[in-house]
Amino acid sequence: MLAVGVMIWLGSELMFFSGLFAAFFTLRANAAGGVWPPPGTHLDTVRGIIFTLVLVSSSFTMQYAVHQVEWRNRTSAKRWIVATFILGGAFLGNQVVEWLFISTRWNTNSFGSLFFIMTGLHGLHVFLGLVAMIFLLGRLKGDAAGDPGELSAVQGVSYYWHFVDIVWIGLFSCLFFLK
Repeated sequence: MLAVGVMIWLGSELMFFSGLFAAFFTLRANAAGGVWPPPGTHLDTVRGIIFTLVLVSSSFTMQYAVHQVEWRNRTSAKRWIVATFILGGAFLGNQVVEWLFISTRWNTNSFGSLFFIMTGLHGLHVFLGLVAMIFLLGRLKGDAAGDPGELSAVQGVSYYWHFVDIVWIGLFSCLFFLK
């Protein structure tokens, strides 16, 4: 039942991010002189690719944690959740660095505003996923067999984490590659 609830909730999150994509494509279609992103926009694409790979790899570590719980190997599952947490934390740390030092500013142009809104809301979702992993590690405390709902909880967090990764691939593609 938890997994179904998470899927329904993720459907509403998909609609939320769809609105952001709609705003992006509307502004892009109406860009002055057809130039997008506007002049003065600076993004570090190579850095973005590296940290996109970091985030995408965290989906694999999270899925492996799910398999470890299915196989009743809680100690290994905790290690894979910690690995996922570290990768997600590295991605989020990079987002903070990008915001503070590298990217175009939020008040530069419409692209800058969208960049900060889209990456900021995504960053919030990544942060919430990291918080969920902390609670998950608390639930997996100890080496004894877990409760019957443990697998569903791990699967629910993994669905959320995969969703966050997929959304980032779309955001990254739009923000960094659509010219």
